[in-house]
Amino acid sequence: MKILRHGPGPRTLRGRLALVAVTAAALLVLALTVAFNALVGQRLQQQADDHLHTRAATVAATVDTTGAAARVVEVPHDDLLDANVWIYSGSRRIEAPPGVVDGPLALAADTLAAGGGSRCVTLEAEEPIRLCTQPVPGPGHSPATVVTALGLAPYRSSANTVLYVSLTLDAAMLACTYVLTRLAVGRALRPVQAMTDQATTWSAMAADGRFGTSIRPAELARLGTSLDALLDRIRAGLRHEQQLTGELSHELRNPLARIIAELDWWRSRPRSATETELAFAAITDAAQSMRTICDTLLDDARGAGTVRPGIAEVQPALLRLVARSSVPGKNAIAGVDRGLMVGVPVGLLERTVSPLLDNALRHARSRVRIVARKQEGNVVIELSDDGPGVPPSFAPDLFSPGRRADPGDGHGGAGLGLPLARRLARSADGDVHHDERHCPGALFVVTLPAG
Repeated sequence: MKILRHGPGPRTLRGRLALVAVTAAALLVLALTVAFNALVGQRLQQQADDHLHTRAATVAATVDTTGAAARVVEVPHDDLLDANVWIYSGSRRIEAPPGVVDGPLALAADTLAAGGGSRCVTLEAEEPIRLCTQPVPGPGHSPATVVTALGLAPYRSSANTVLYVSLTLDAAMLACTYVLTRLAVGRALRPVQAMTDQATTWSAMAADGRFGTSIRPAELARLGTSLDALLDRIRAGLRHEQQLTGELSHELRNPLARIIAELDWWRSRPRSATETELAFAAITDAAQSMRTICDTLLDDARGAGTVRPGIAEVQPALLRLVARSSVPGKNAIAGVDRGLMVGVPVGLLERTVSPLLDNALRHARSRVRIVARKQEGNVVIELSDDGPGVPPSFAPDLFSPGRRADPGDGHGGAGLGLPLARRLARSADGDVHHDERHCPGALFVVTLPAG
Protein backbone atom coordinates (compact mmCIF):
# COMPACT_ATOMS: atom_id res chain seq x y z
CA MET A 1 0.00 0.00 0.00
CA LYS A 2 1.39 3.39 -0.95
CA ILE A 3 1.83 5.76 2.00
CA LEU A 4 1.37 9.44 1.29
CA ARG A 5 4.06 11.47 3.07
CA HIS A 6 3.31 15.04 4.05
CA GLY A 7 5.84 17.77 3.56
CA PRO A 8 6.96 20.11 6.33
CA GLY A 9 4.25 22.24 7.89
CA PRO A 10 0.80 21.63 9.40
CA ARG A 11 -1.16 18.64 8.15
CA THR A 12 -4.60 20.01 8.90
CA LEU A 13 -6.46 22.53 6.77
CA ARG A 14 -6.97 24.72 9.82
CA GLY A 15 -3.23 24.78 10.54
CA ARG A 16 -2.34 25.49 6.92
CA LEU A 17 -4.83 28.35 6.62
CA ALA A 18 -3.58 29.80 9.92
CA LEU A 19 0.01 29.55 8.67
CA VAL A 20 -0.91 31.29 5.40
CA ALA A 21 -2.69 34.06 7.31
CA VAL A 22 0.27 34.54 9.67
CA THR A 23 2.72 34.58 6.75
CA ALA A 24 0.71 37.21 4.90
CA ALA A 25 0.31 39.25 8.09
CA ALA A 26 4.05 38.94 8.81
CA LEU A 27 4.97 40.30 5.38
CA LEU A 28 2.57 43.21 5.78
CA VAL A 29 3.70 43.95 9.33
CA LEU A 30 7.36 43.77 8.29
CA ALA A 31 6.81 46.29 5.51
CA LEU A 32 4.88 48.61 7.84
CA THR A 33 7.49 48.25 10.61
CA VAL A 34 10.35 49.08 8.25
CA ALA A 35 8.50 52.08 6.87
CA PHE A 36 7.47 53.29 10.35
CA ASN A 37 10.98 53.00 11.81
CA ALA A 38 12.48 54.67 8.76
CA LEU A 39 10.03 57.53 9.25
CA VAL A 40 10.84 57.71 12.97
CA GLY A 41 14.60 57.79 12.22
CA GLN A 42 14.12 60.50 9.64
CA ARG A 43 11.98 62.52 12.05
CA LEU A 44 14.52 62.23 14.88
CA GLN A 45 17.31 63.34 12.56
CA GLN A 46 15.18 66.28 11.45
CA GLN A 47 14.70 67.27 15.08
CA ALA A 48 18.45 67.08 15.61
CA ASP A 49 19.06 69.27 12.53
CA ASP A 50 16.47 71.78 13.69
CA HIS A 51 18.16 71.96 17.08
CA LEU A 52 21.56 72.52 15.42
CA HIS A 53 20.20 75.24 13.10
CA THR A 54 18.56 77.00 16.05
CA ARG A 55 21.81 76.99 17.98
CA ALA A 56 23.71 78.16 14.90
CA ALA A 57 21.28 81.05 14.40
CA THR A 58 21.69 82.03 18.06
CA VAL A 59 25.49 81.92 17.79
CA ALA A 60 25.39 83.82 14.48
CA ALA A 61 23.79 86.73 16.33
CA THR A 62 27.05 87.14 18.28
CA VAL A 63 29.24 87.35 15.18
CA ASP A 64 30.12 90.84 13.86
CA THR A 65 30.72 90.89 10.10
CA THR A 66 30.74 94.68 9.59
CA GLY A 67 34.51 94.99 9.64
CA ALA A 68 37.25 93.77 7.40
CA ALA A 69 37.24 90.48 9.25
CA ALA A 70 34.54 88.77 11.15
CA ARG A 71 34.85 88.78 14.92
CA VAL A 72 32.95 87.27 17.83
CA VAL A 73 31.19 89.61 20.21
CA GLU A 74 31.60 88.27 23.69
CA VAL A 75 28.45 88.15 25.75
CA PRO A 76 28.09 87.27 29.41
CA HIS A 77 27.49 83.64 30.30
CA ASP A 78 28.12 82.35 26.78
CA ASP A 79 29.54 79.02 27.90
CA LEU A 80 26.48 77.14 26.66
CA LEU A 81 26.69 78.87 23.30
CA ASP A 82 30.35 77.95 22.88
CA ALA A 83 29.79 74.20 23.50
CA ASN A 84 30.34 72.23 20.28
CA VAL A 85 30.39 75.40 18.14
CA TRP A 86 33.02 76.49 15.60
CA ILE A 87 33.08 79.94 14.08
CA TYR A 88 35.00 80.67 10.88
CA SER A 89 35.94 83.86 9.13
CA GLY A 90 36.31 82.73 5.58
CA SER A 91 38.23 79.50 5.96
CA ARG A 92 40.03 80.62 9.12
CA ARG A 93 38.82 79.24 12.39
CA ILE A 94 38.35 82.09 14.87
CA GLU A 95 36.69 80.15 17.68
CA ALA A 96 36.38 76.48 18.65
CA PRO A 97 34.76 74.60 21.54
CA PRO A 98 36.87 74.60 24.68
CA GLY A 99 39.18 71.61 24.76
CA VAL A 100 38.55 70.62 21.13
CA VAL A 101 41.46 71.79 19.05
CA ASP A 102 42.38 69.04 16.66
CA GLY A 103 40.97 65.63 15.94
CA PRO A 104 38.38 64.00 13.66
CA LEU A 105 35.60 66.25 14.93
CA ALA A 106 37.54 69.46 14.34
CA LEU A 107 38.70 68.22 10.96
CA ALA A 108 35.11 67.44 9.98
CA ALA A 109 34.02 70.93 11.08
CA ASP A 110 36.81 72.53 9.04
CA THR A 111 35.90 70.54 5.95
CA LEU A 112 32.21 71.36 6.33
CA ALA A 113 32.92 75.10 6.78
CA ALA A 114 35.21 75.15 3.76
CA GLY A 115 32.43 73.78 1.59
CA GLY A 116 30.19 76.75 2.30
CA GLY A 117 26.44 76.88 2.29
CA SER A 118 24.05 75.35 4.78
CA ARG A 119 24.66 71.61 5.07
CA CYS A 120 24.59 68.80 7.61
CA VAL A 121 26.70 65.65 7.86
CA THR A 122 27.01 62.77 10.32
CA LEU A 123 30.35 61.73 11.72
CA GLU A 124 30.29 58.02 12.57
CA ALA A 125 32.69 57.64 15.46
CA GLU A 126 32.44 55.84 18.78
CA GLU A 127 29.45 58.09 19.32
CA PRO A 128 27.72 59.36 16.18
CA ILE A 129 27.82 63.16 15.92
CA ARG A 130 25.74 65.42 13.67
CA LEU A 131 27.32 68.63 12.31
CA CYS A 132 25.53 71.48 10.52
CA THR A 133 26.82 74.73 8.95
CA GLN A 134 25.08 78.09 9.02
CA PRO A 135 26.37 81.06 6.92
CA VAL A 136 26.29 84.39 8.82
CA PRO A 137 24.77 87.12 6.67
CA GLY A 138 26.21 90.64 6.89
CA PRO A 139 27.48 93.66 4.92
CA GLY A 140 31.15 92.88 5.50
CA HIS A 141 33.62 91.56 2.96
CA SER A 142 34.68 88.64 5.13
CA PRO A 143 32.04 85.88 5.17
CA ALA A 144 31.51 84.05 8.43
CA THR A 145 30.27 80.52 9.04
CA VAL A 146 29.00 78.84 12.19
CA VAL A 147 29.35 75.05 12.59
CA THR A 148 27.41 73.34 15.36
CA ALA A 149 27.68 69.71 16.51
CA LEU A 150 25.35 67.45 18.46
CA GLY A 151 25.71 63.88 19.72
CA LEU A 152 23.13 61.52 18.20
CA ALA A 153 23.29 58.86 20.93
CA PRO A 154 19.99 59.90 22.60
CA TYR A 155 18.25 60.02 19.23
CA ARG A 156 19.64 56.63 18.22
CA SER A 157 18.58 55.23 21.59
CA SER A 158 15.05 56.55 21.06
CA ALA A 159 14.97 55.02 17.56
CA ASN A 160 16.15 51.65 18.90
CA THR A 161 13.52 51.77 21.65
CA VAL A 162 10.81 52.43 19.07
CA LEU A 163 12.17 49.54 16.95
CA TYR A 164 12.16 47.08 19.85
CA VAL A 165 8.67 48.11 20.94
CA SER A 166 7.33 47.79 17.39
CA LEU A 167 8.93 44.35 17.00
CA THR A 168 7.38 43.23 20.29
CA LEU A 169 3.99 44.48 19.21
CA ASP A 170 4.44 42.76 15.83
CA ALA A 171 5.20 39.44 17.51
CA ALA A 172 2.20 39.77 19.82
CA MET A 173 -0.05 40.70 16.89
CA LEU A 174 1.17 37.73 14.80
CA ALA A 175 0.59 35.36 17.70
CA CYS A 176 -2.94 36.72 18.15
CA THR A 177 -3.49 36.48 14.40
CA TYR A 178 -2.46 32.82 14.40
CA VAL A 179 -4.68 31.92 17.35
CA LEU A 180 -7.69 33.88 16.10
CA THR A 181 -7.28 32.49 12.58
CA ARG A 182 -7.23 28.92 13.89
CA LEU A 183 -10.31 29.60 15.98
CA ALA A 184 -12.12 31.30 13.08
CA VAL A 185 -11.19 28.58 10.58
CA GLY A 186 -12.14 25.88 13.08
CA ARG A 187 -15.53 27.50 13.56
CA ALA A 188 -15.95 27.90 9.79
CA LEU A 189 -15.09 24.21 9.26
CA ARG A 190 -17.65 22.94 11.76
CA PRO A 191 -20.26 22.45 8.99
CA VAL A 192 -17.65 20.45 7.03
CA GLN A 193 -17.06 18.26 10.08
CA ALA A 194 -20.81 17.87 10.44
CA MET A 195 -21.05 16.83 6.77
CA THR A 196 -18.22 14.34 7.32
CA ASP A 197 -20.01 12.85 10.33
CA GLN A 198 -23.25 12.65 8.34
CA ALA A 199 -21.51 10.87 5.47
CA THR A 200 -19.92 8.40 7.92
CA THR A 201 -23.29 7.70 9.54
CA TRP A 202 -25.02 7.29 6.18
CA SER A 203 -22.35 4.91 4.92
CA ALA A 204 -22.64 2.78 8.08
CA MET A 205 -26.45 2.74 8.09
CA ALA A 206 -27.05 2.82 4.31
CA ALA A 207 -29.30 5.84 4.83
CA ASP A 208 -30.76 8.00 2.06
CA GLY A 209 -29.88 11.36 3.63
CA ARG A 210 -28.99 14.49 1.69
CA PHE A 211 -26.62 17.35 2.42
CA GLY A 212 -28.78 20.03 0.82
CA THR A 213 -31.51 19.90 3.48
CA SER A 214 -29.52 21.92 6.06
CA ILE A 215 -28.84 25.65 6.11
CA ARG A 216 -25.15 26.27 5.41
CA PRO A 217 -22.92 29.04 4.00
CA ALA A 218 -23.19 29.58 0.25
CA GLU A 219 -19.93 27.78 -0.56
CA LEU A 220 -20.83 24.72 1.50
CA ALA A 221 -24.37 24.82 0.15
CA ARG A 222 -22.97 24.52 -3.38
CA LEU A 223 -20.69 21.72 -2.19
CA GLY A 224 -23.68 19.99 -0.59
CA THR A 225 -25.63 20.26 -3.84
CA SER A 226 -22.74 18.73 -5.78
CA LEU A 227 -22.38 15.94 -3.22
CA ASP A 228 -26.12 15.28 -3.37
CA ALA A 229 -25.90 14.95 -7.15
CA LEU A 230 -22.97 12.55 -6.72
CA LEU A 231 -24.90 10.54 -4.13
CA ASP A 232 -27.90 10.41 -6.46
CA ARG A 233 -25.71 8.99 -9.22
CA ILE A 234 -24.18 6.45 -6.85
CA ARG A 235 -27.57 5.42 -5.52
CA ALA A 236 -28.93 5.22 -9.05
CA GLY A 237 -26.00 2.98 -9.99
CA LEU A 238 -26.60 0.78 -6.97
CA ARG A 239 -30.31 0.57 -7.73
CA HIS A 240 -29.47 -0.30 -11.31
CA GLU A 241 -27.13 -3.06 -10.18
CA GLN A 242 -29.69 -4.37 -7.72
CA GLN A 243 -32.36 -4.26 -10.40
CA LEU A 244 -30.11 -6.08 -12.87
CA THR A 245 -29.26 -8.72 -10.27
CA GLY A 246 -32.93 -9.20 -9.43
CA GLU A 247 -33.95 -9.42 -13.08
CA LEU A 248 -31.21 -11.93 -13.87
CA SER A 249 -32.19 -14.15 -10.97
CA HIS A 250 -35.87 -13.78 -11.91
CA GLU A 251 -35.34 -14.67 -15.56
CA LEU A 252 -32.80 -17.43 -14.95
CA ARG A 253 -35.06 -19.19 -12.49
CA ASN A 254 -37.23 -20.97 -15.07
CA PRO A 255 -34.47 -22.37 -17.34
CA LEU A 256 -32.44 -23.35 -14.29
CA ALA A 257 -35.44 -25.17 -12.82
CA ARG A 258 -35.92 -26.88 -16.18
CA ILE A 259 -32.29 -28.07 -16.17
CA ILE A 260 -32.63 -29.42 -12.62
CA ALA A 261 -35.89 -31.17 -13.47
CA GLU A 262 -34.41 -32.81 -16.57
CA LEU A 263 -31.38 -34.00 -14.62
CA ASP A 264 -33.53 -35.36 -11.80
CA TRP A 265 -35.78 -37.15 -14.32
CA TRP A 266 -32.80 -38.57 -16.20
CA ARG A 267 -31.15 -39.88 -13.00
CA SER A 268 -34.34 -41.31 -11.50
CA ARG A 269 -34.05 -44.61 -13.47
CA PRO A 270 -32.11 -45.98 -16.43
CA ARG A 271 -32.96 -44.25 -19.69
CA SER A 272 -32.70 -45.31 -23.25
CA ALA A 273 -30.38 -43.59 -25.67
CA THR A 274 -33.30 -41.76 -27.23
CA GLU A 275 -34.59 -40.53 -23.86
CA THR A 276 -31.08 -39.46 -22.86
CA GLU A 277 -30.67 -37.57 -26.12
CA LEU A 278 -34.00 -35.79 -25.55
CA ALA A 279 -33.03 -34.87 -21.98
CA PHE A 280 -29.68 -33.50 -23.13
CA ALA A 281 -31.41 -31.54 -25.87
CA ALA A 282 -33.78 -30.01 -23.31
CA ILE A 283 -30.84 -29.13 -21.04
CA THR A 284 -28.95 -27.61 -23.96
CA ASP A 285 -31.99 -25.55 -24.95
CA ALA A 286 -32.36 -24.31 -21.34
CA ALA A 287 -28.66 -23.44 -21.15
CA GLN A 288 -28.85 -21.52 -24.42
CA SER A 289 -31.91 -19.76 -23.08
CA MET A 290 -29.92 -18.75 -19.98
CA ARG A 291 -27.10 -17.41 -22.16
CA THR A 292 -29.60 -15.45 -24.25
CA ILE A 293 -31.14 -14.03 -21.06
CA CYS A 294 -27.75 -12.93 -19.73
CA ASP A 295 -26.65 -11.43 -23.07
CA THR A 296 -29.93 -9.55 -23.52
CA LEU A 297 -30.08 -8.07 -20.02
CA LEU A 298 -26.37 -7.22 -19.92
CA ASP A 299 -26.49 -5.59 -23.36
CA ASP A 300 -29.50 -3.57 -22.22
CA ALA A 301 -27.66 -2.52 -19.05
CA ARG A 302 -24.50 -1.50 -20.94
CA GLY A 303 -26.46 0.30 -23.62
CA ALA A 304 -28.12 2.62 -21.05
CA GLY A 305 -31.61 1.87 -22.31
CA THR A 306 -30.94 1.74 -26.06
CA VAL A 307 -31.15 -1.40 -28.19
CA ARG A 308 -28.94 -2.21 -31.13
CA PRO A 309 -30.88 -2.72 -34.37
CA GLY A 310 -32.00 -6.25 -35.15
CA ILE A 311 -34.75 -8.28 -36.74
CA ALA A 312 -36.53 -11.47 -35.71
CA GLU A 313 -39.42 -13.64 -36.86
CA VAL A 314 -42.22 -13.58 -34.32
CA GLN A 315 -43.81 -17.04 -34.77
CA PRO A 316 -40.73 -19.25 -33.96
CA ALA A 317 -39.84 -17.13 -30.95
CA LEU A 318 -43.34 -17.32 -29.47
CA LEU A 319 -43.59 -21.05 -30.11
CA ARG A 320 -40.30 -21.61 -28.29
CA LEU A 321 -41.58 -19.62 -25.33
CA VAL A 322 -44.82 -21.62 -25.25
CA ALA A 323 -42.87 -24.90 -25.33
CA ARG A 324 -40.57 -23.82 -22.50
CA SER A 325 -43.32 -22.36 -20.31
CA SER A 326 -45.74 -25.28 -20.20
CA VAL A 327 -47.67 -25.62 -16.93
CA PRO A 328 -49.65 -28.79 -16.05
CA GLY A 329 -53.38 -28.26 -16.50
CA LYS A 330 -52.91 -24.99 -18.39
CA ASN A 331 -52.60 -24.52 -22.13
CA ALA A 332 -50.89 -21.70 -23.97
CA ILE A 333 -51.98 -21.20 -27.57
CA ALA A 334 -50.08 -18.97 -29.99
CA GLY A 335 -51.86 -17.72 -33.06
CA VAL A 336 -49.26 -16.03 -35.25
CA ASP A 337 -48.93 -15.86 -39.01
CA ARG A 338 -45.71 -17.00 -40.62
CA GLY A 339 -43.38 -14.30 -41.91
CA LEU A 340 -44.37 -11.67 -39.33
CA MET A 341 -41.12 -9.83 -38.55
CA VAL A 342 -40.28 -7.55 -35.66
CA GLY A 343 -37.49 -4.96 -35.67
CA VAL A 344 -35.69 -6.08 -32.49
CA PRO A 345 -33.22 -8.90 -31.73
CA VAL A 346 -34.83 -12.24 -31.02
CA GLY A 347 -33.40 -12.29 -27.50
CA LEU A 348 -35.10 -9.02 -26.62
CA LEU A 349 -38.38 -10.23 -28.12
CA GLU A 350 -38.29 -13.37 -25.97
CA ARG A 351 -37.29 -11.50 -22.82
CA THR A 352 -40.12 -9.00 -23.33
CA VAL A 353 -42.83 -11.60 -23.87
CA SER A 354 -41.52 -14.28 -21.47
CA PRO A 355 -42.39 -12.47 -18.17
CA LEU A 356 -45.87 -11.70 -19.49
CA LEU A 357 -46.41 -15.34 -20.50
CA ASP A 358 -45.15 -16.63 -17.15
CA ASN A 359 -47.42 -14.18 -15.33
CA ALA A 360 -50.42 -15.22 -17.45
CA LEU A 361 -49.79 -18.95 -16.88
CA ARG A 362 -49.38 -18.33 -13.15
CA HIS A 363 -52.79 -16.69 -12.79
CA ALA A 364 -54.79 -18.39 -15.58
CA ARG A 365 -57.37 -21.03 -14.71
CA SER A 366 -56.85 -23.15 -17.81
CA ARG A 367 -55.94 -21.15 -20.91
CA VAL A 368 -53.56 -18.47 -22.17
CA ARG A 369 -53.87 -17.11 -25.67
CA ILE A 370 -51.19 -15.25 -27.62
CA VAL A 371 -52.09 -13.32 -30.75
CA ALA A 372 -49.66 -11.28 -32.87
CA ARG A 373 -50.44 -8.98 -35.79
CA LYS A 374 -49.00 -6.05 -37.69
CA GLN A 375 -50.63 -2.70 -37.06
CA GLU A 376 -49.56 0.73 -38.41
CA GLY A 377 -45.86 -0.03 -38.72
CA ASN A 378 -45.72 -1.93 -35.43
CA VAL A 379 -46.11 -5.51 -34.31
CA VAL A 380 -48.77 -5.91 -31.61
CA ILE A 381 -48.63 -9.02 -29.41
CA GLU A 382 -51.61 -9.64 -27.11
CA LEU A 383 -51.46 -12.09 -24.21
CA SER A 384 -54.79 -12.89 -22.51
CA ASP A 385 -55.74 -15.36 -19.80
CA ASP A 386 -58.95 -16.55 -18.14
CA GLY A 387 -57.79 -15.85 -14.59
CA PRO A 388 -59.20 -13.43 -12.01
CA GLY A 389 -57.59 -10.41 -13.68
CA VAL A 390 -55.77 -7.46 -12.10
CA PRO A 391 -57.47 -5.88 -9.06
CA PRO A 392 -58.46 -2.29 -9.94
CA SER A 393 -56.79 -0.99 -6.78
CA PHE A 394 -53.47 -2.52 -7.87
CA ALA A 395 -53.56 -1.31 -11.48
CA PRO A 396 -51.53 1.90 -10.82
CA ASP A 397 -48.69 -0.19 -9.26
CA LEU A 398 -48.79 -2.99 -11.79
CA PHE A 399 -45.45 -2.08 -13.42
CA SER A 400 -43.69 -0.91 -10.24
CA PRO A 401 -40.61 -3.05 -9.41
CA GLY A 402 -41.07 -5.30 -6.40
CA ARG A 403 -44.84 -4.78 -6.09
CA ARG A 404 -47.32 -7.65 -6.09
CA ALA A 405 -51.11 -7.56 -5.81
CA ASP A 406 -51.19 -10.30 -3.19
CA PRO A 407 -47.79 -11.46 -1.87
CA GLY A 408 -49.48 -14.26 0.06
CA ASP A 409 -51.36 -15.82 -2.86
CA GLY A 410 -49.08 -18.84 -2.94
CA HIS A 411 -47.53 -17.99 -6.29
CA GLY A 412 -43.81 -17.42 -6.65
CA GLY A 413 -42.44 -14.19 -8.02
CA ALA A 414 -40.65 -11.07 -6.92
CA GLY A 415 -42.69 -8.48 -8.80
CA LEU A 416 -39.93 -7.87 -11.37
CA GLY A 417 -41.26 -9.55 -14.52
CA LEU A 418 -43.78 -6.93 -15.68
CA PRO A 419 -41.46 -3.94 -15.03
CA LEU A 420 -38.68 -5.75 -16.92
CA ALA A 421 -40.98 -6.43 -19.91
CA ARG A 422 -42.03 -2.78 -20.10
CA ARG A 423 -38.46 -1.47 -19.74
CA LEU A 424 -37.11 -3.74 -22.48
CA ALA A 425 -39.97 -2.85 -24.82
CA ARG A 426 -39.48 0.87 -24.25
CA SER A 427 -35.74 0.54 -24.85
CA ALA A 428 -36.68 -0.55 -28.39
CA ASP A 429 -39.19 2.32 -28.91
CA GLY A 430 -42.06 0.01 -27.99
CA ASP A 431 -44.26 -0.37 -24.94
CA VAL A 432 -46.20 -2.79 -22.75
CA HIS A 433 -49.53 -1.90 -21.21
CA HIS A 434 -52.47 -3.54 -19.48
CA ASP A 435 -55.91 -3.32 -21.07
CA GLU A 436 -58.21 -2.65 -18.13
CA ARG A 437 -61.31 -3.07 -20.33
CA HIS A 438 -60.66 -6.78 -20.94
CA CYS A 439 -62.90 -9.07 -18.93
CA PRO A 440 -62.78 -11.74 -17.71
CA GLY A 441 -59.09 -12.31 -17.02
CA ALA A 442 -56.20 -10.03 -17.91
CA LEU A 443 -54.95 -8.73 -21.26
CA PHE A 444 -51.42 -7.39 -21.78
CA VAL A 445 -50.46 -5.75 -25.06
CA VAL A 446 -46.89 -5.59 -26.33
CA THR A 447 -46.05 -3.07 -29.04
CA LEU A 448 -42.72 -3.34 -30.89
CA PRO A 449 -41.49 -1.79 -34.15
CA ALA A 450 -42.10 -3.95 -37.21
CA GLY A 451 -39.13 -5.43 -39.04
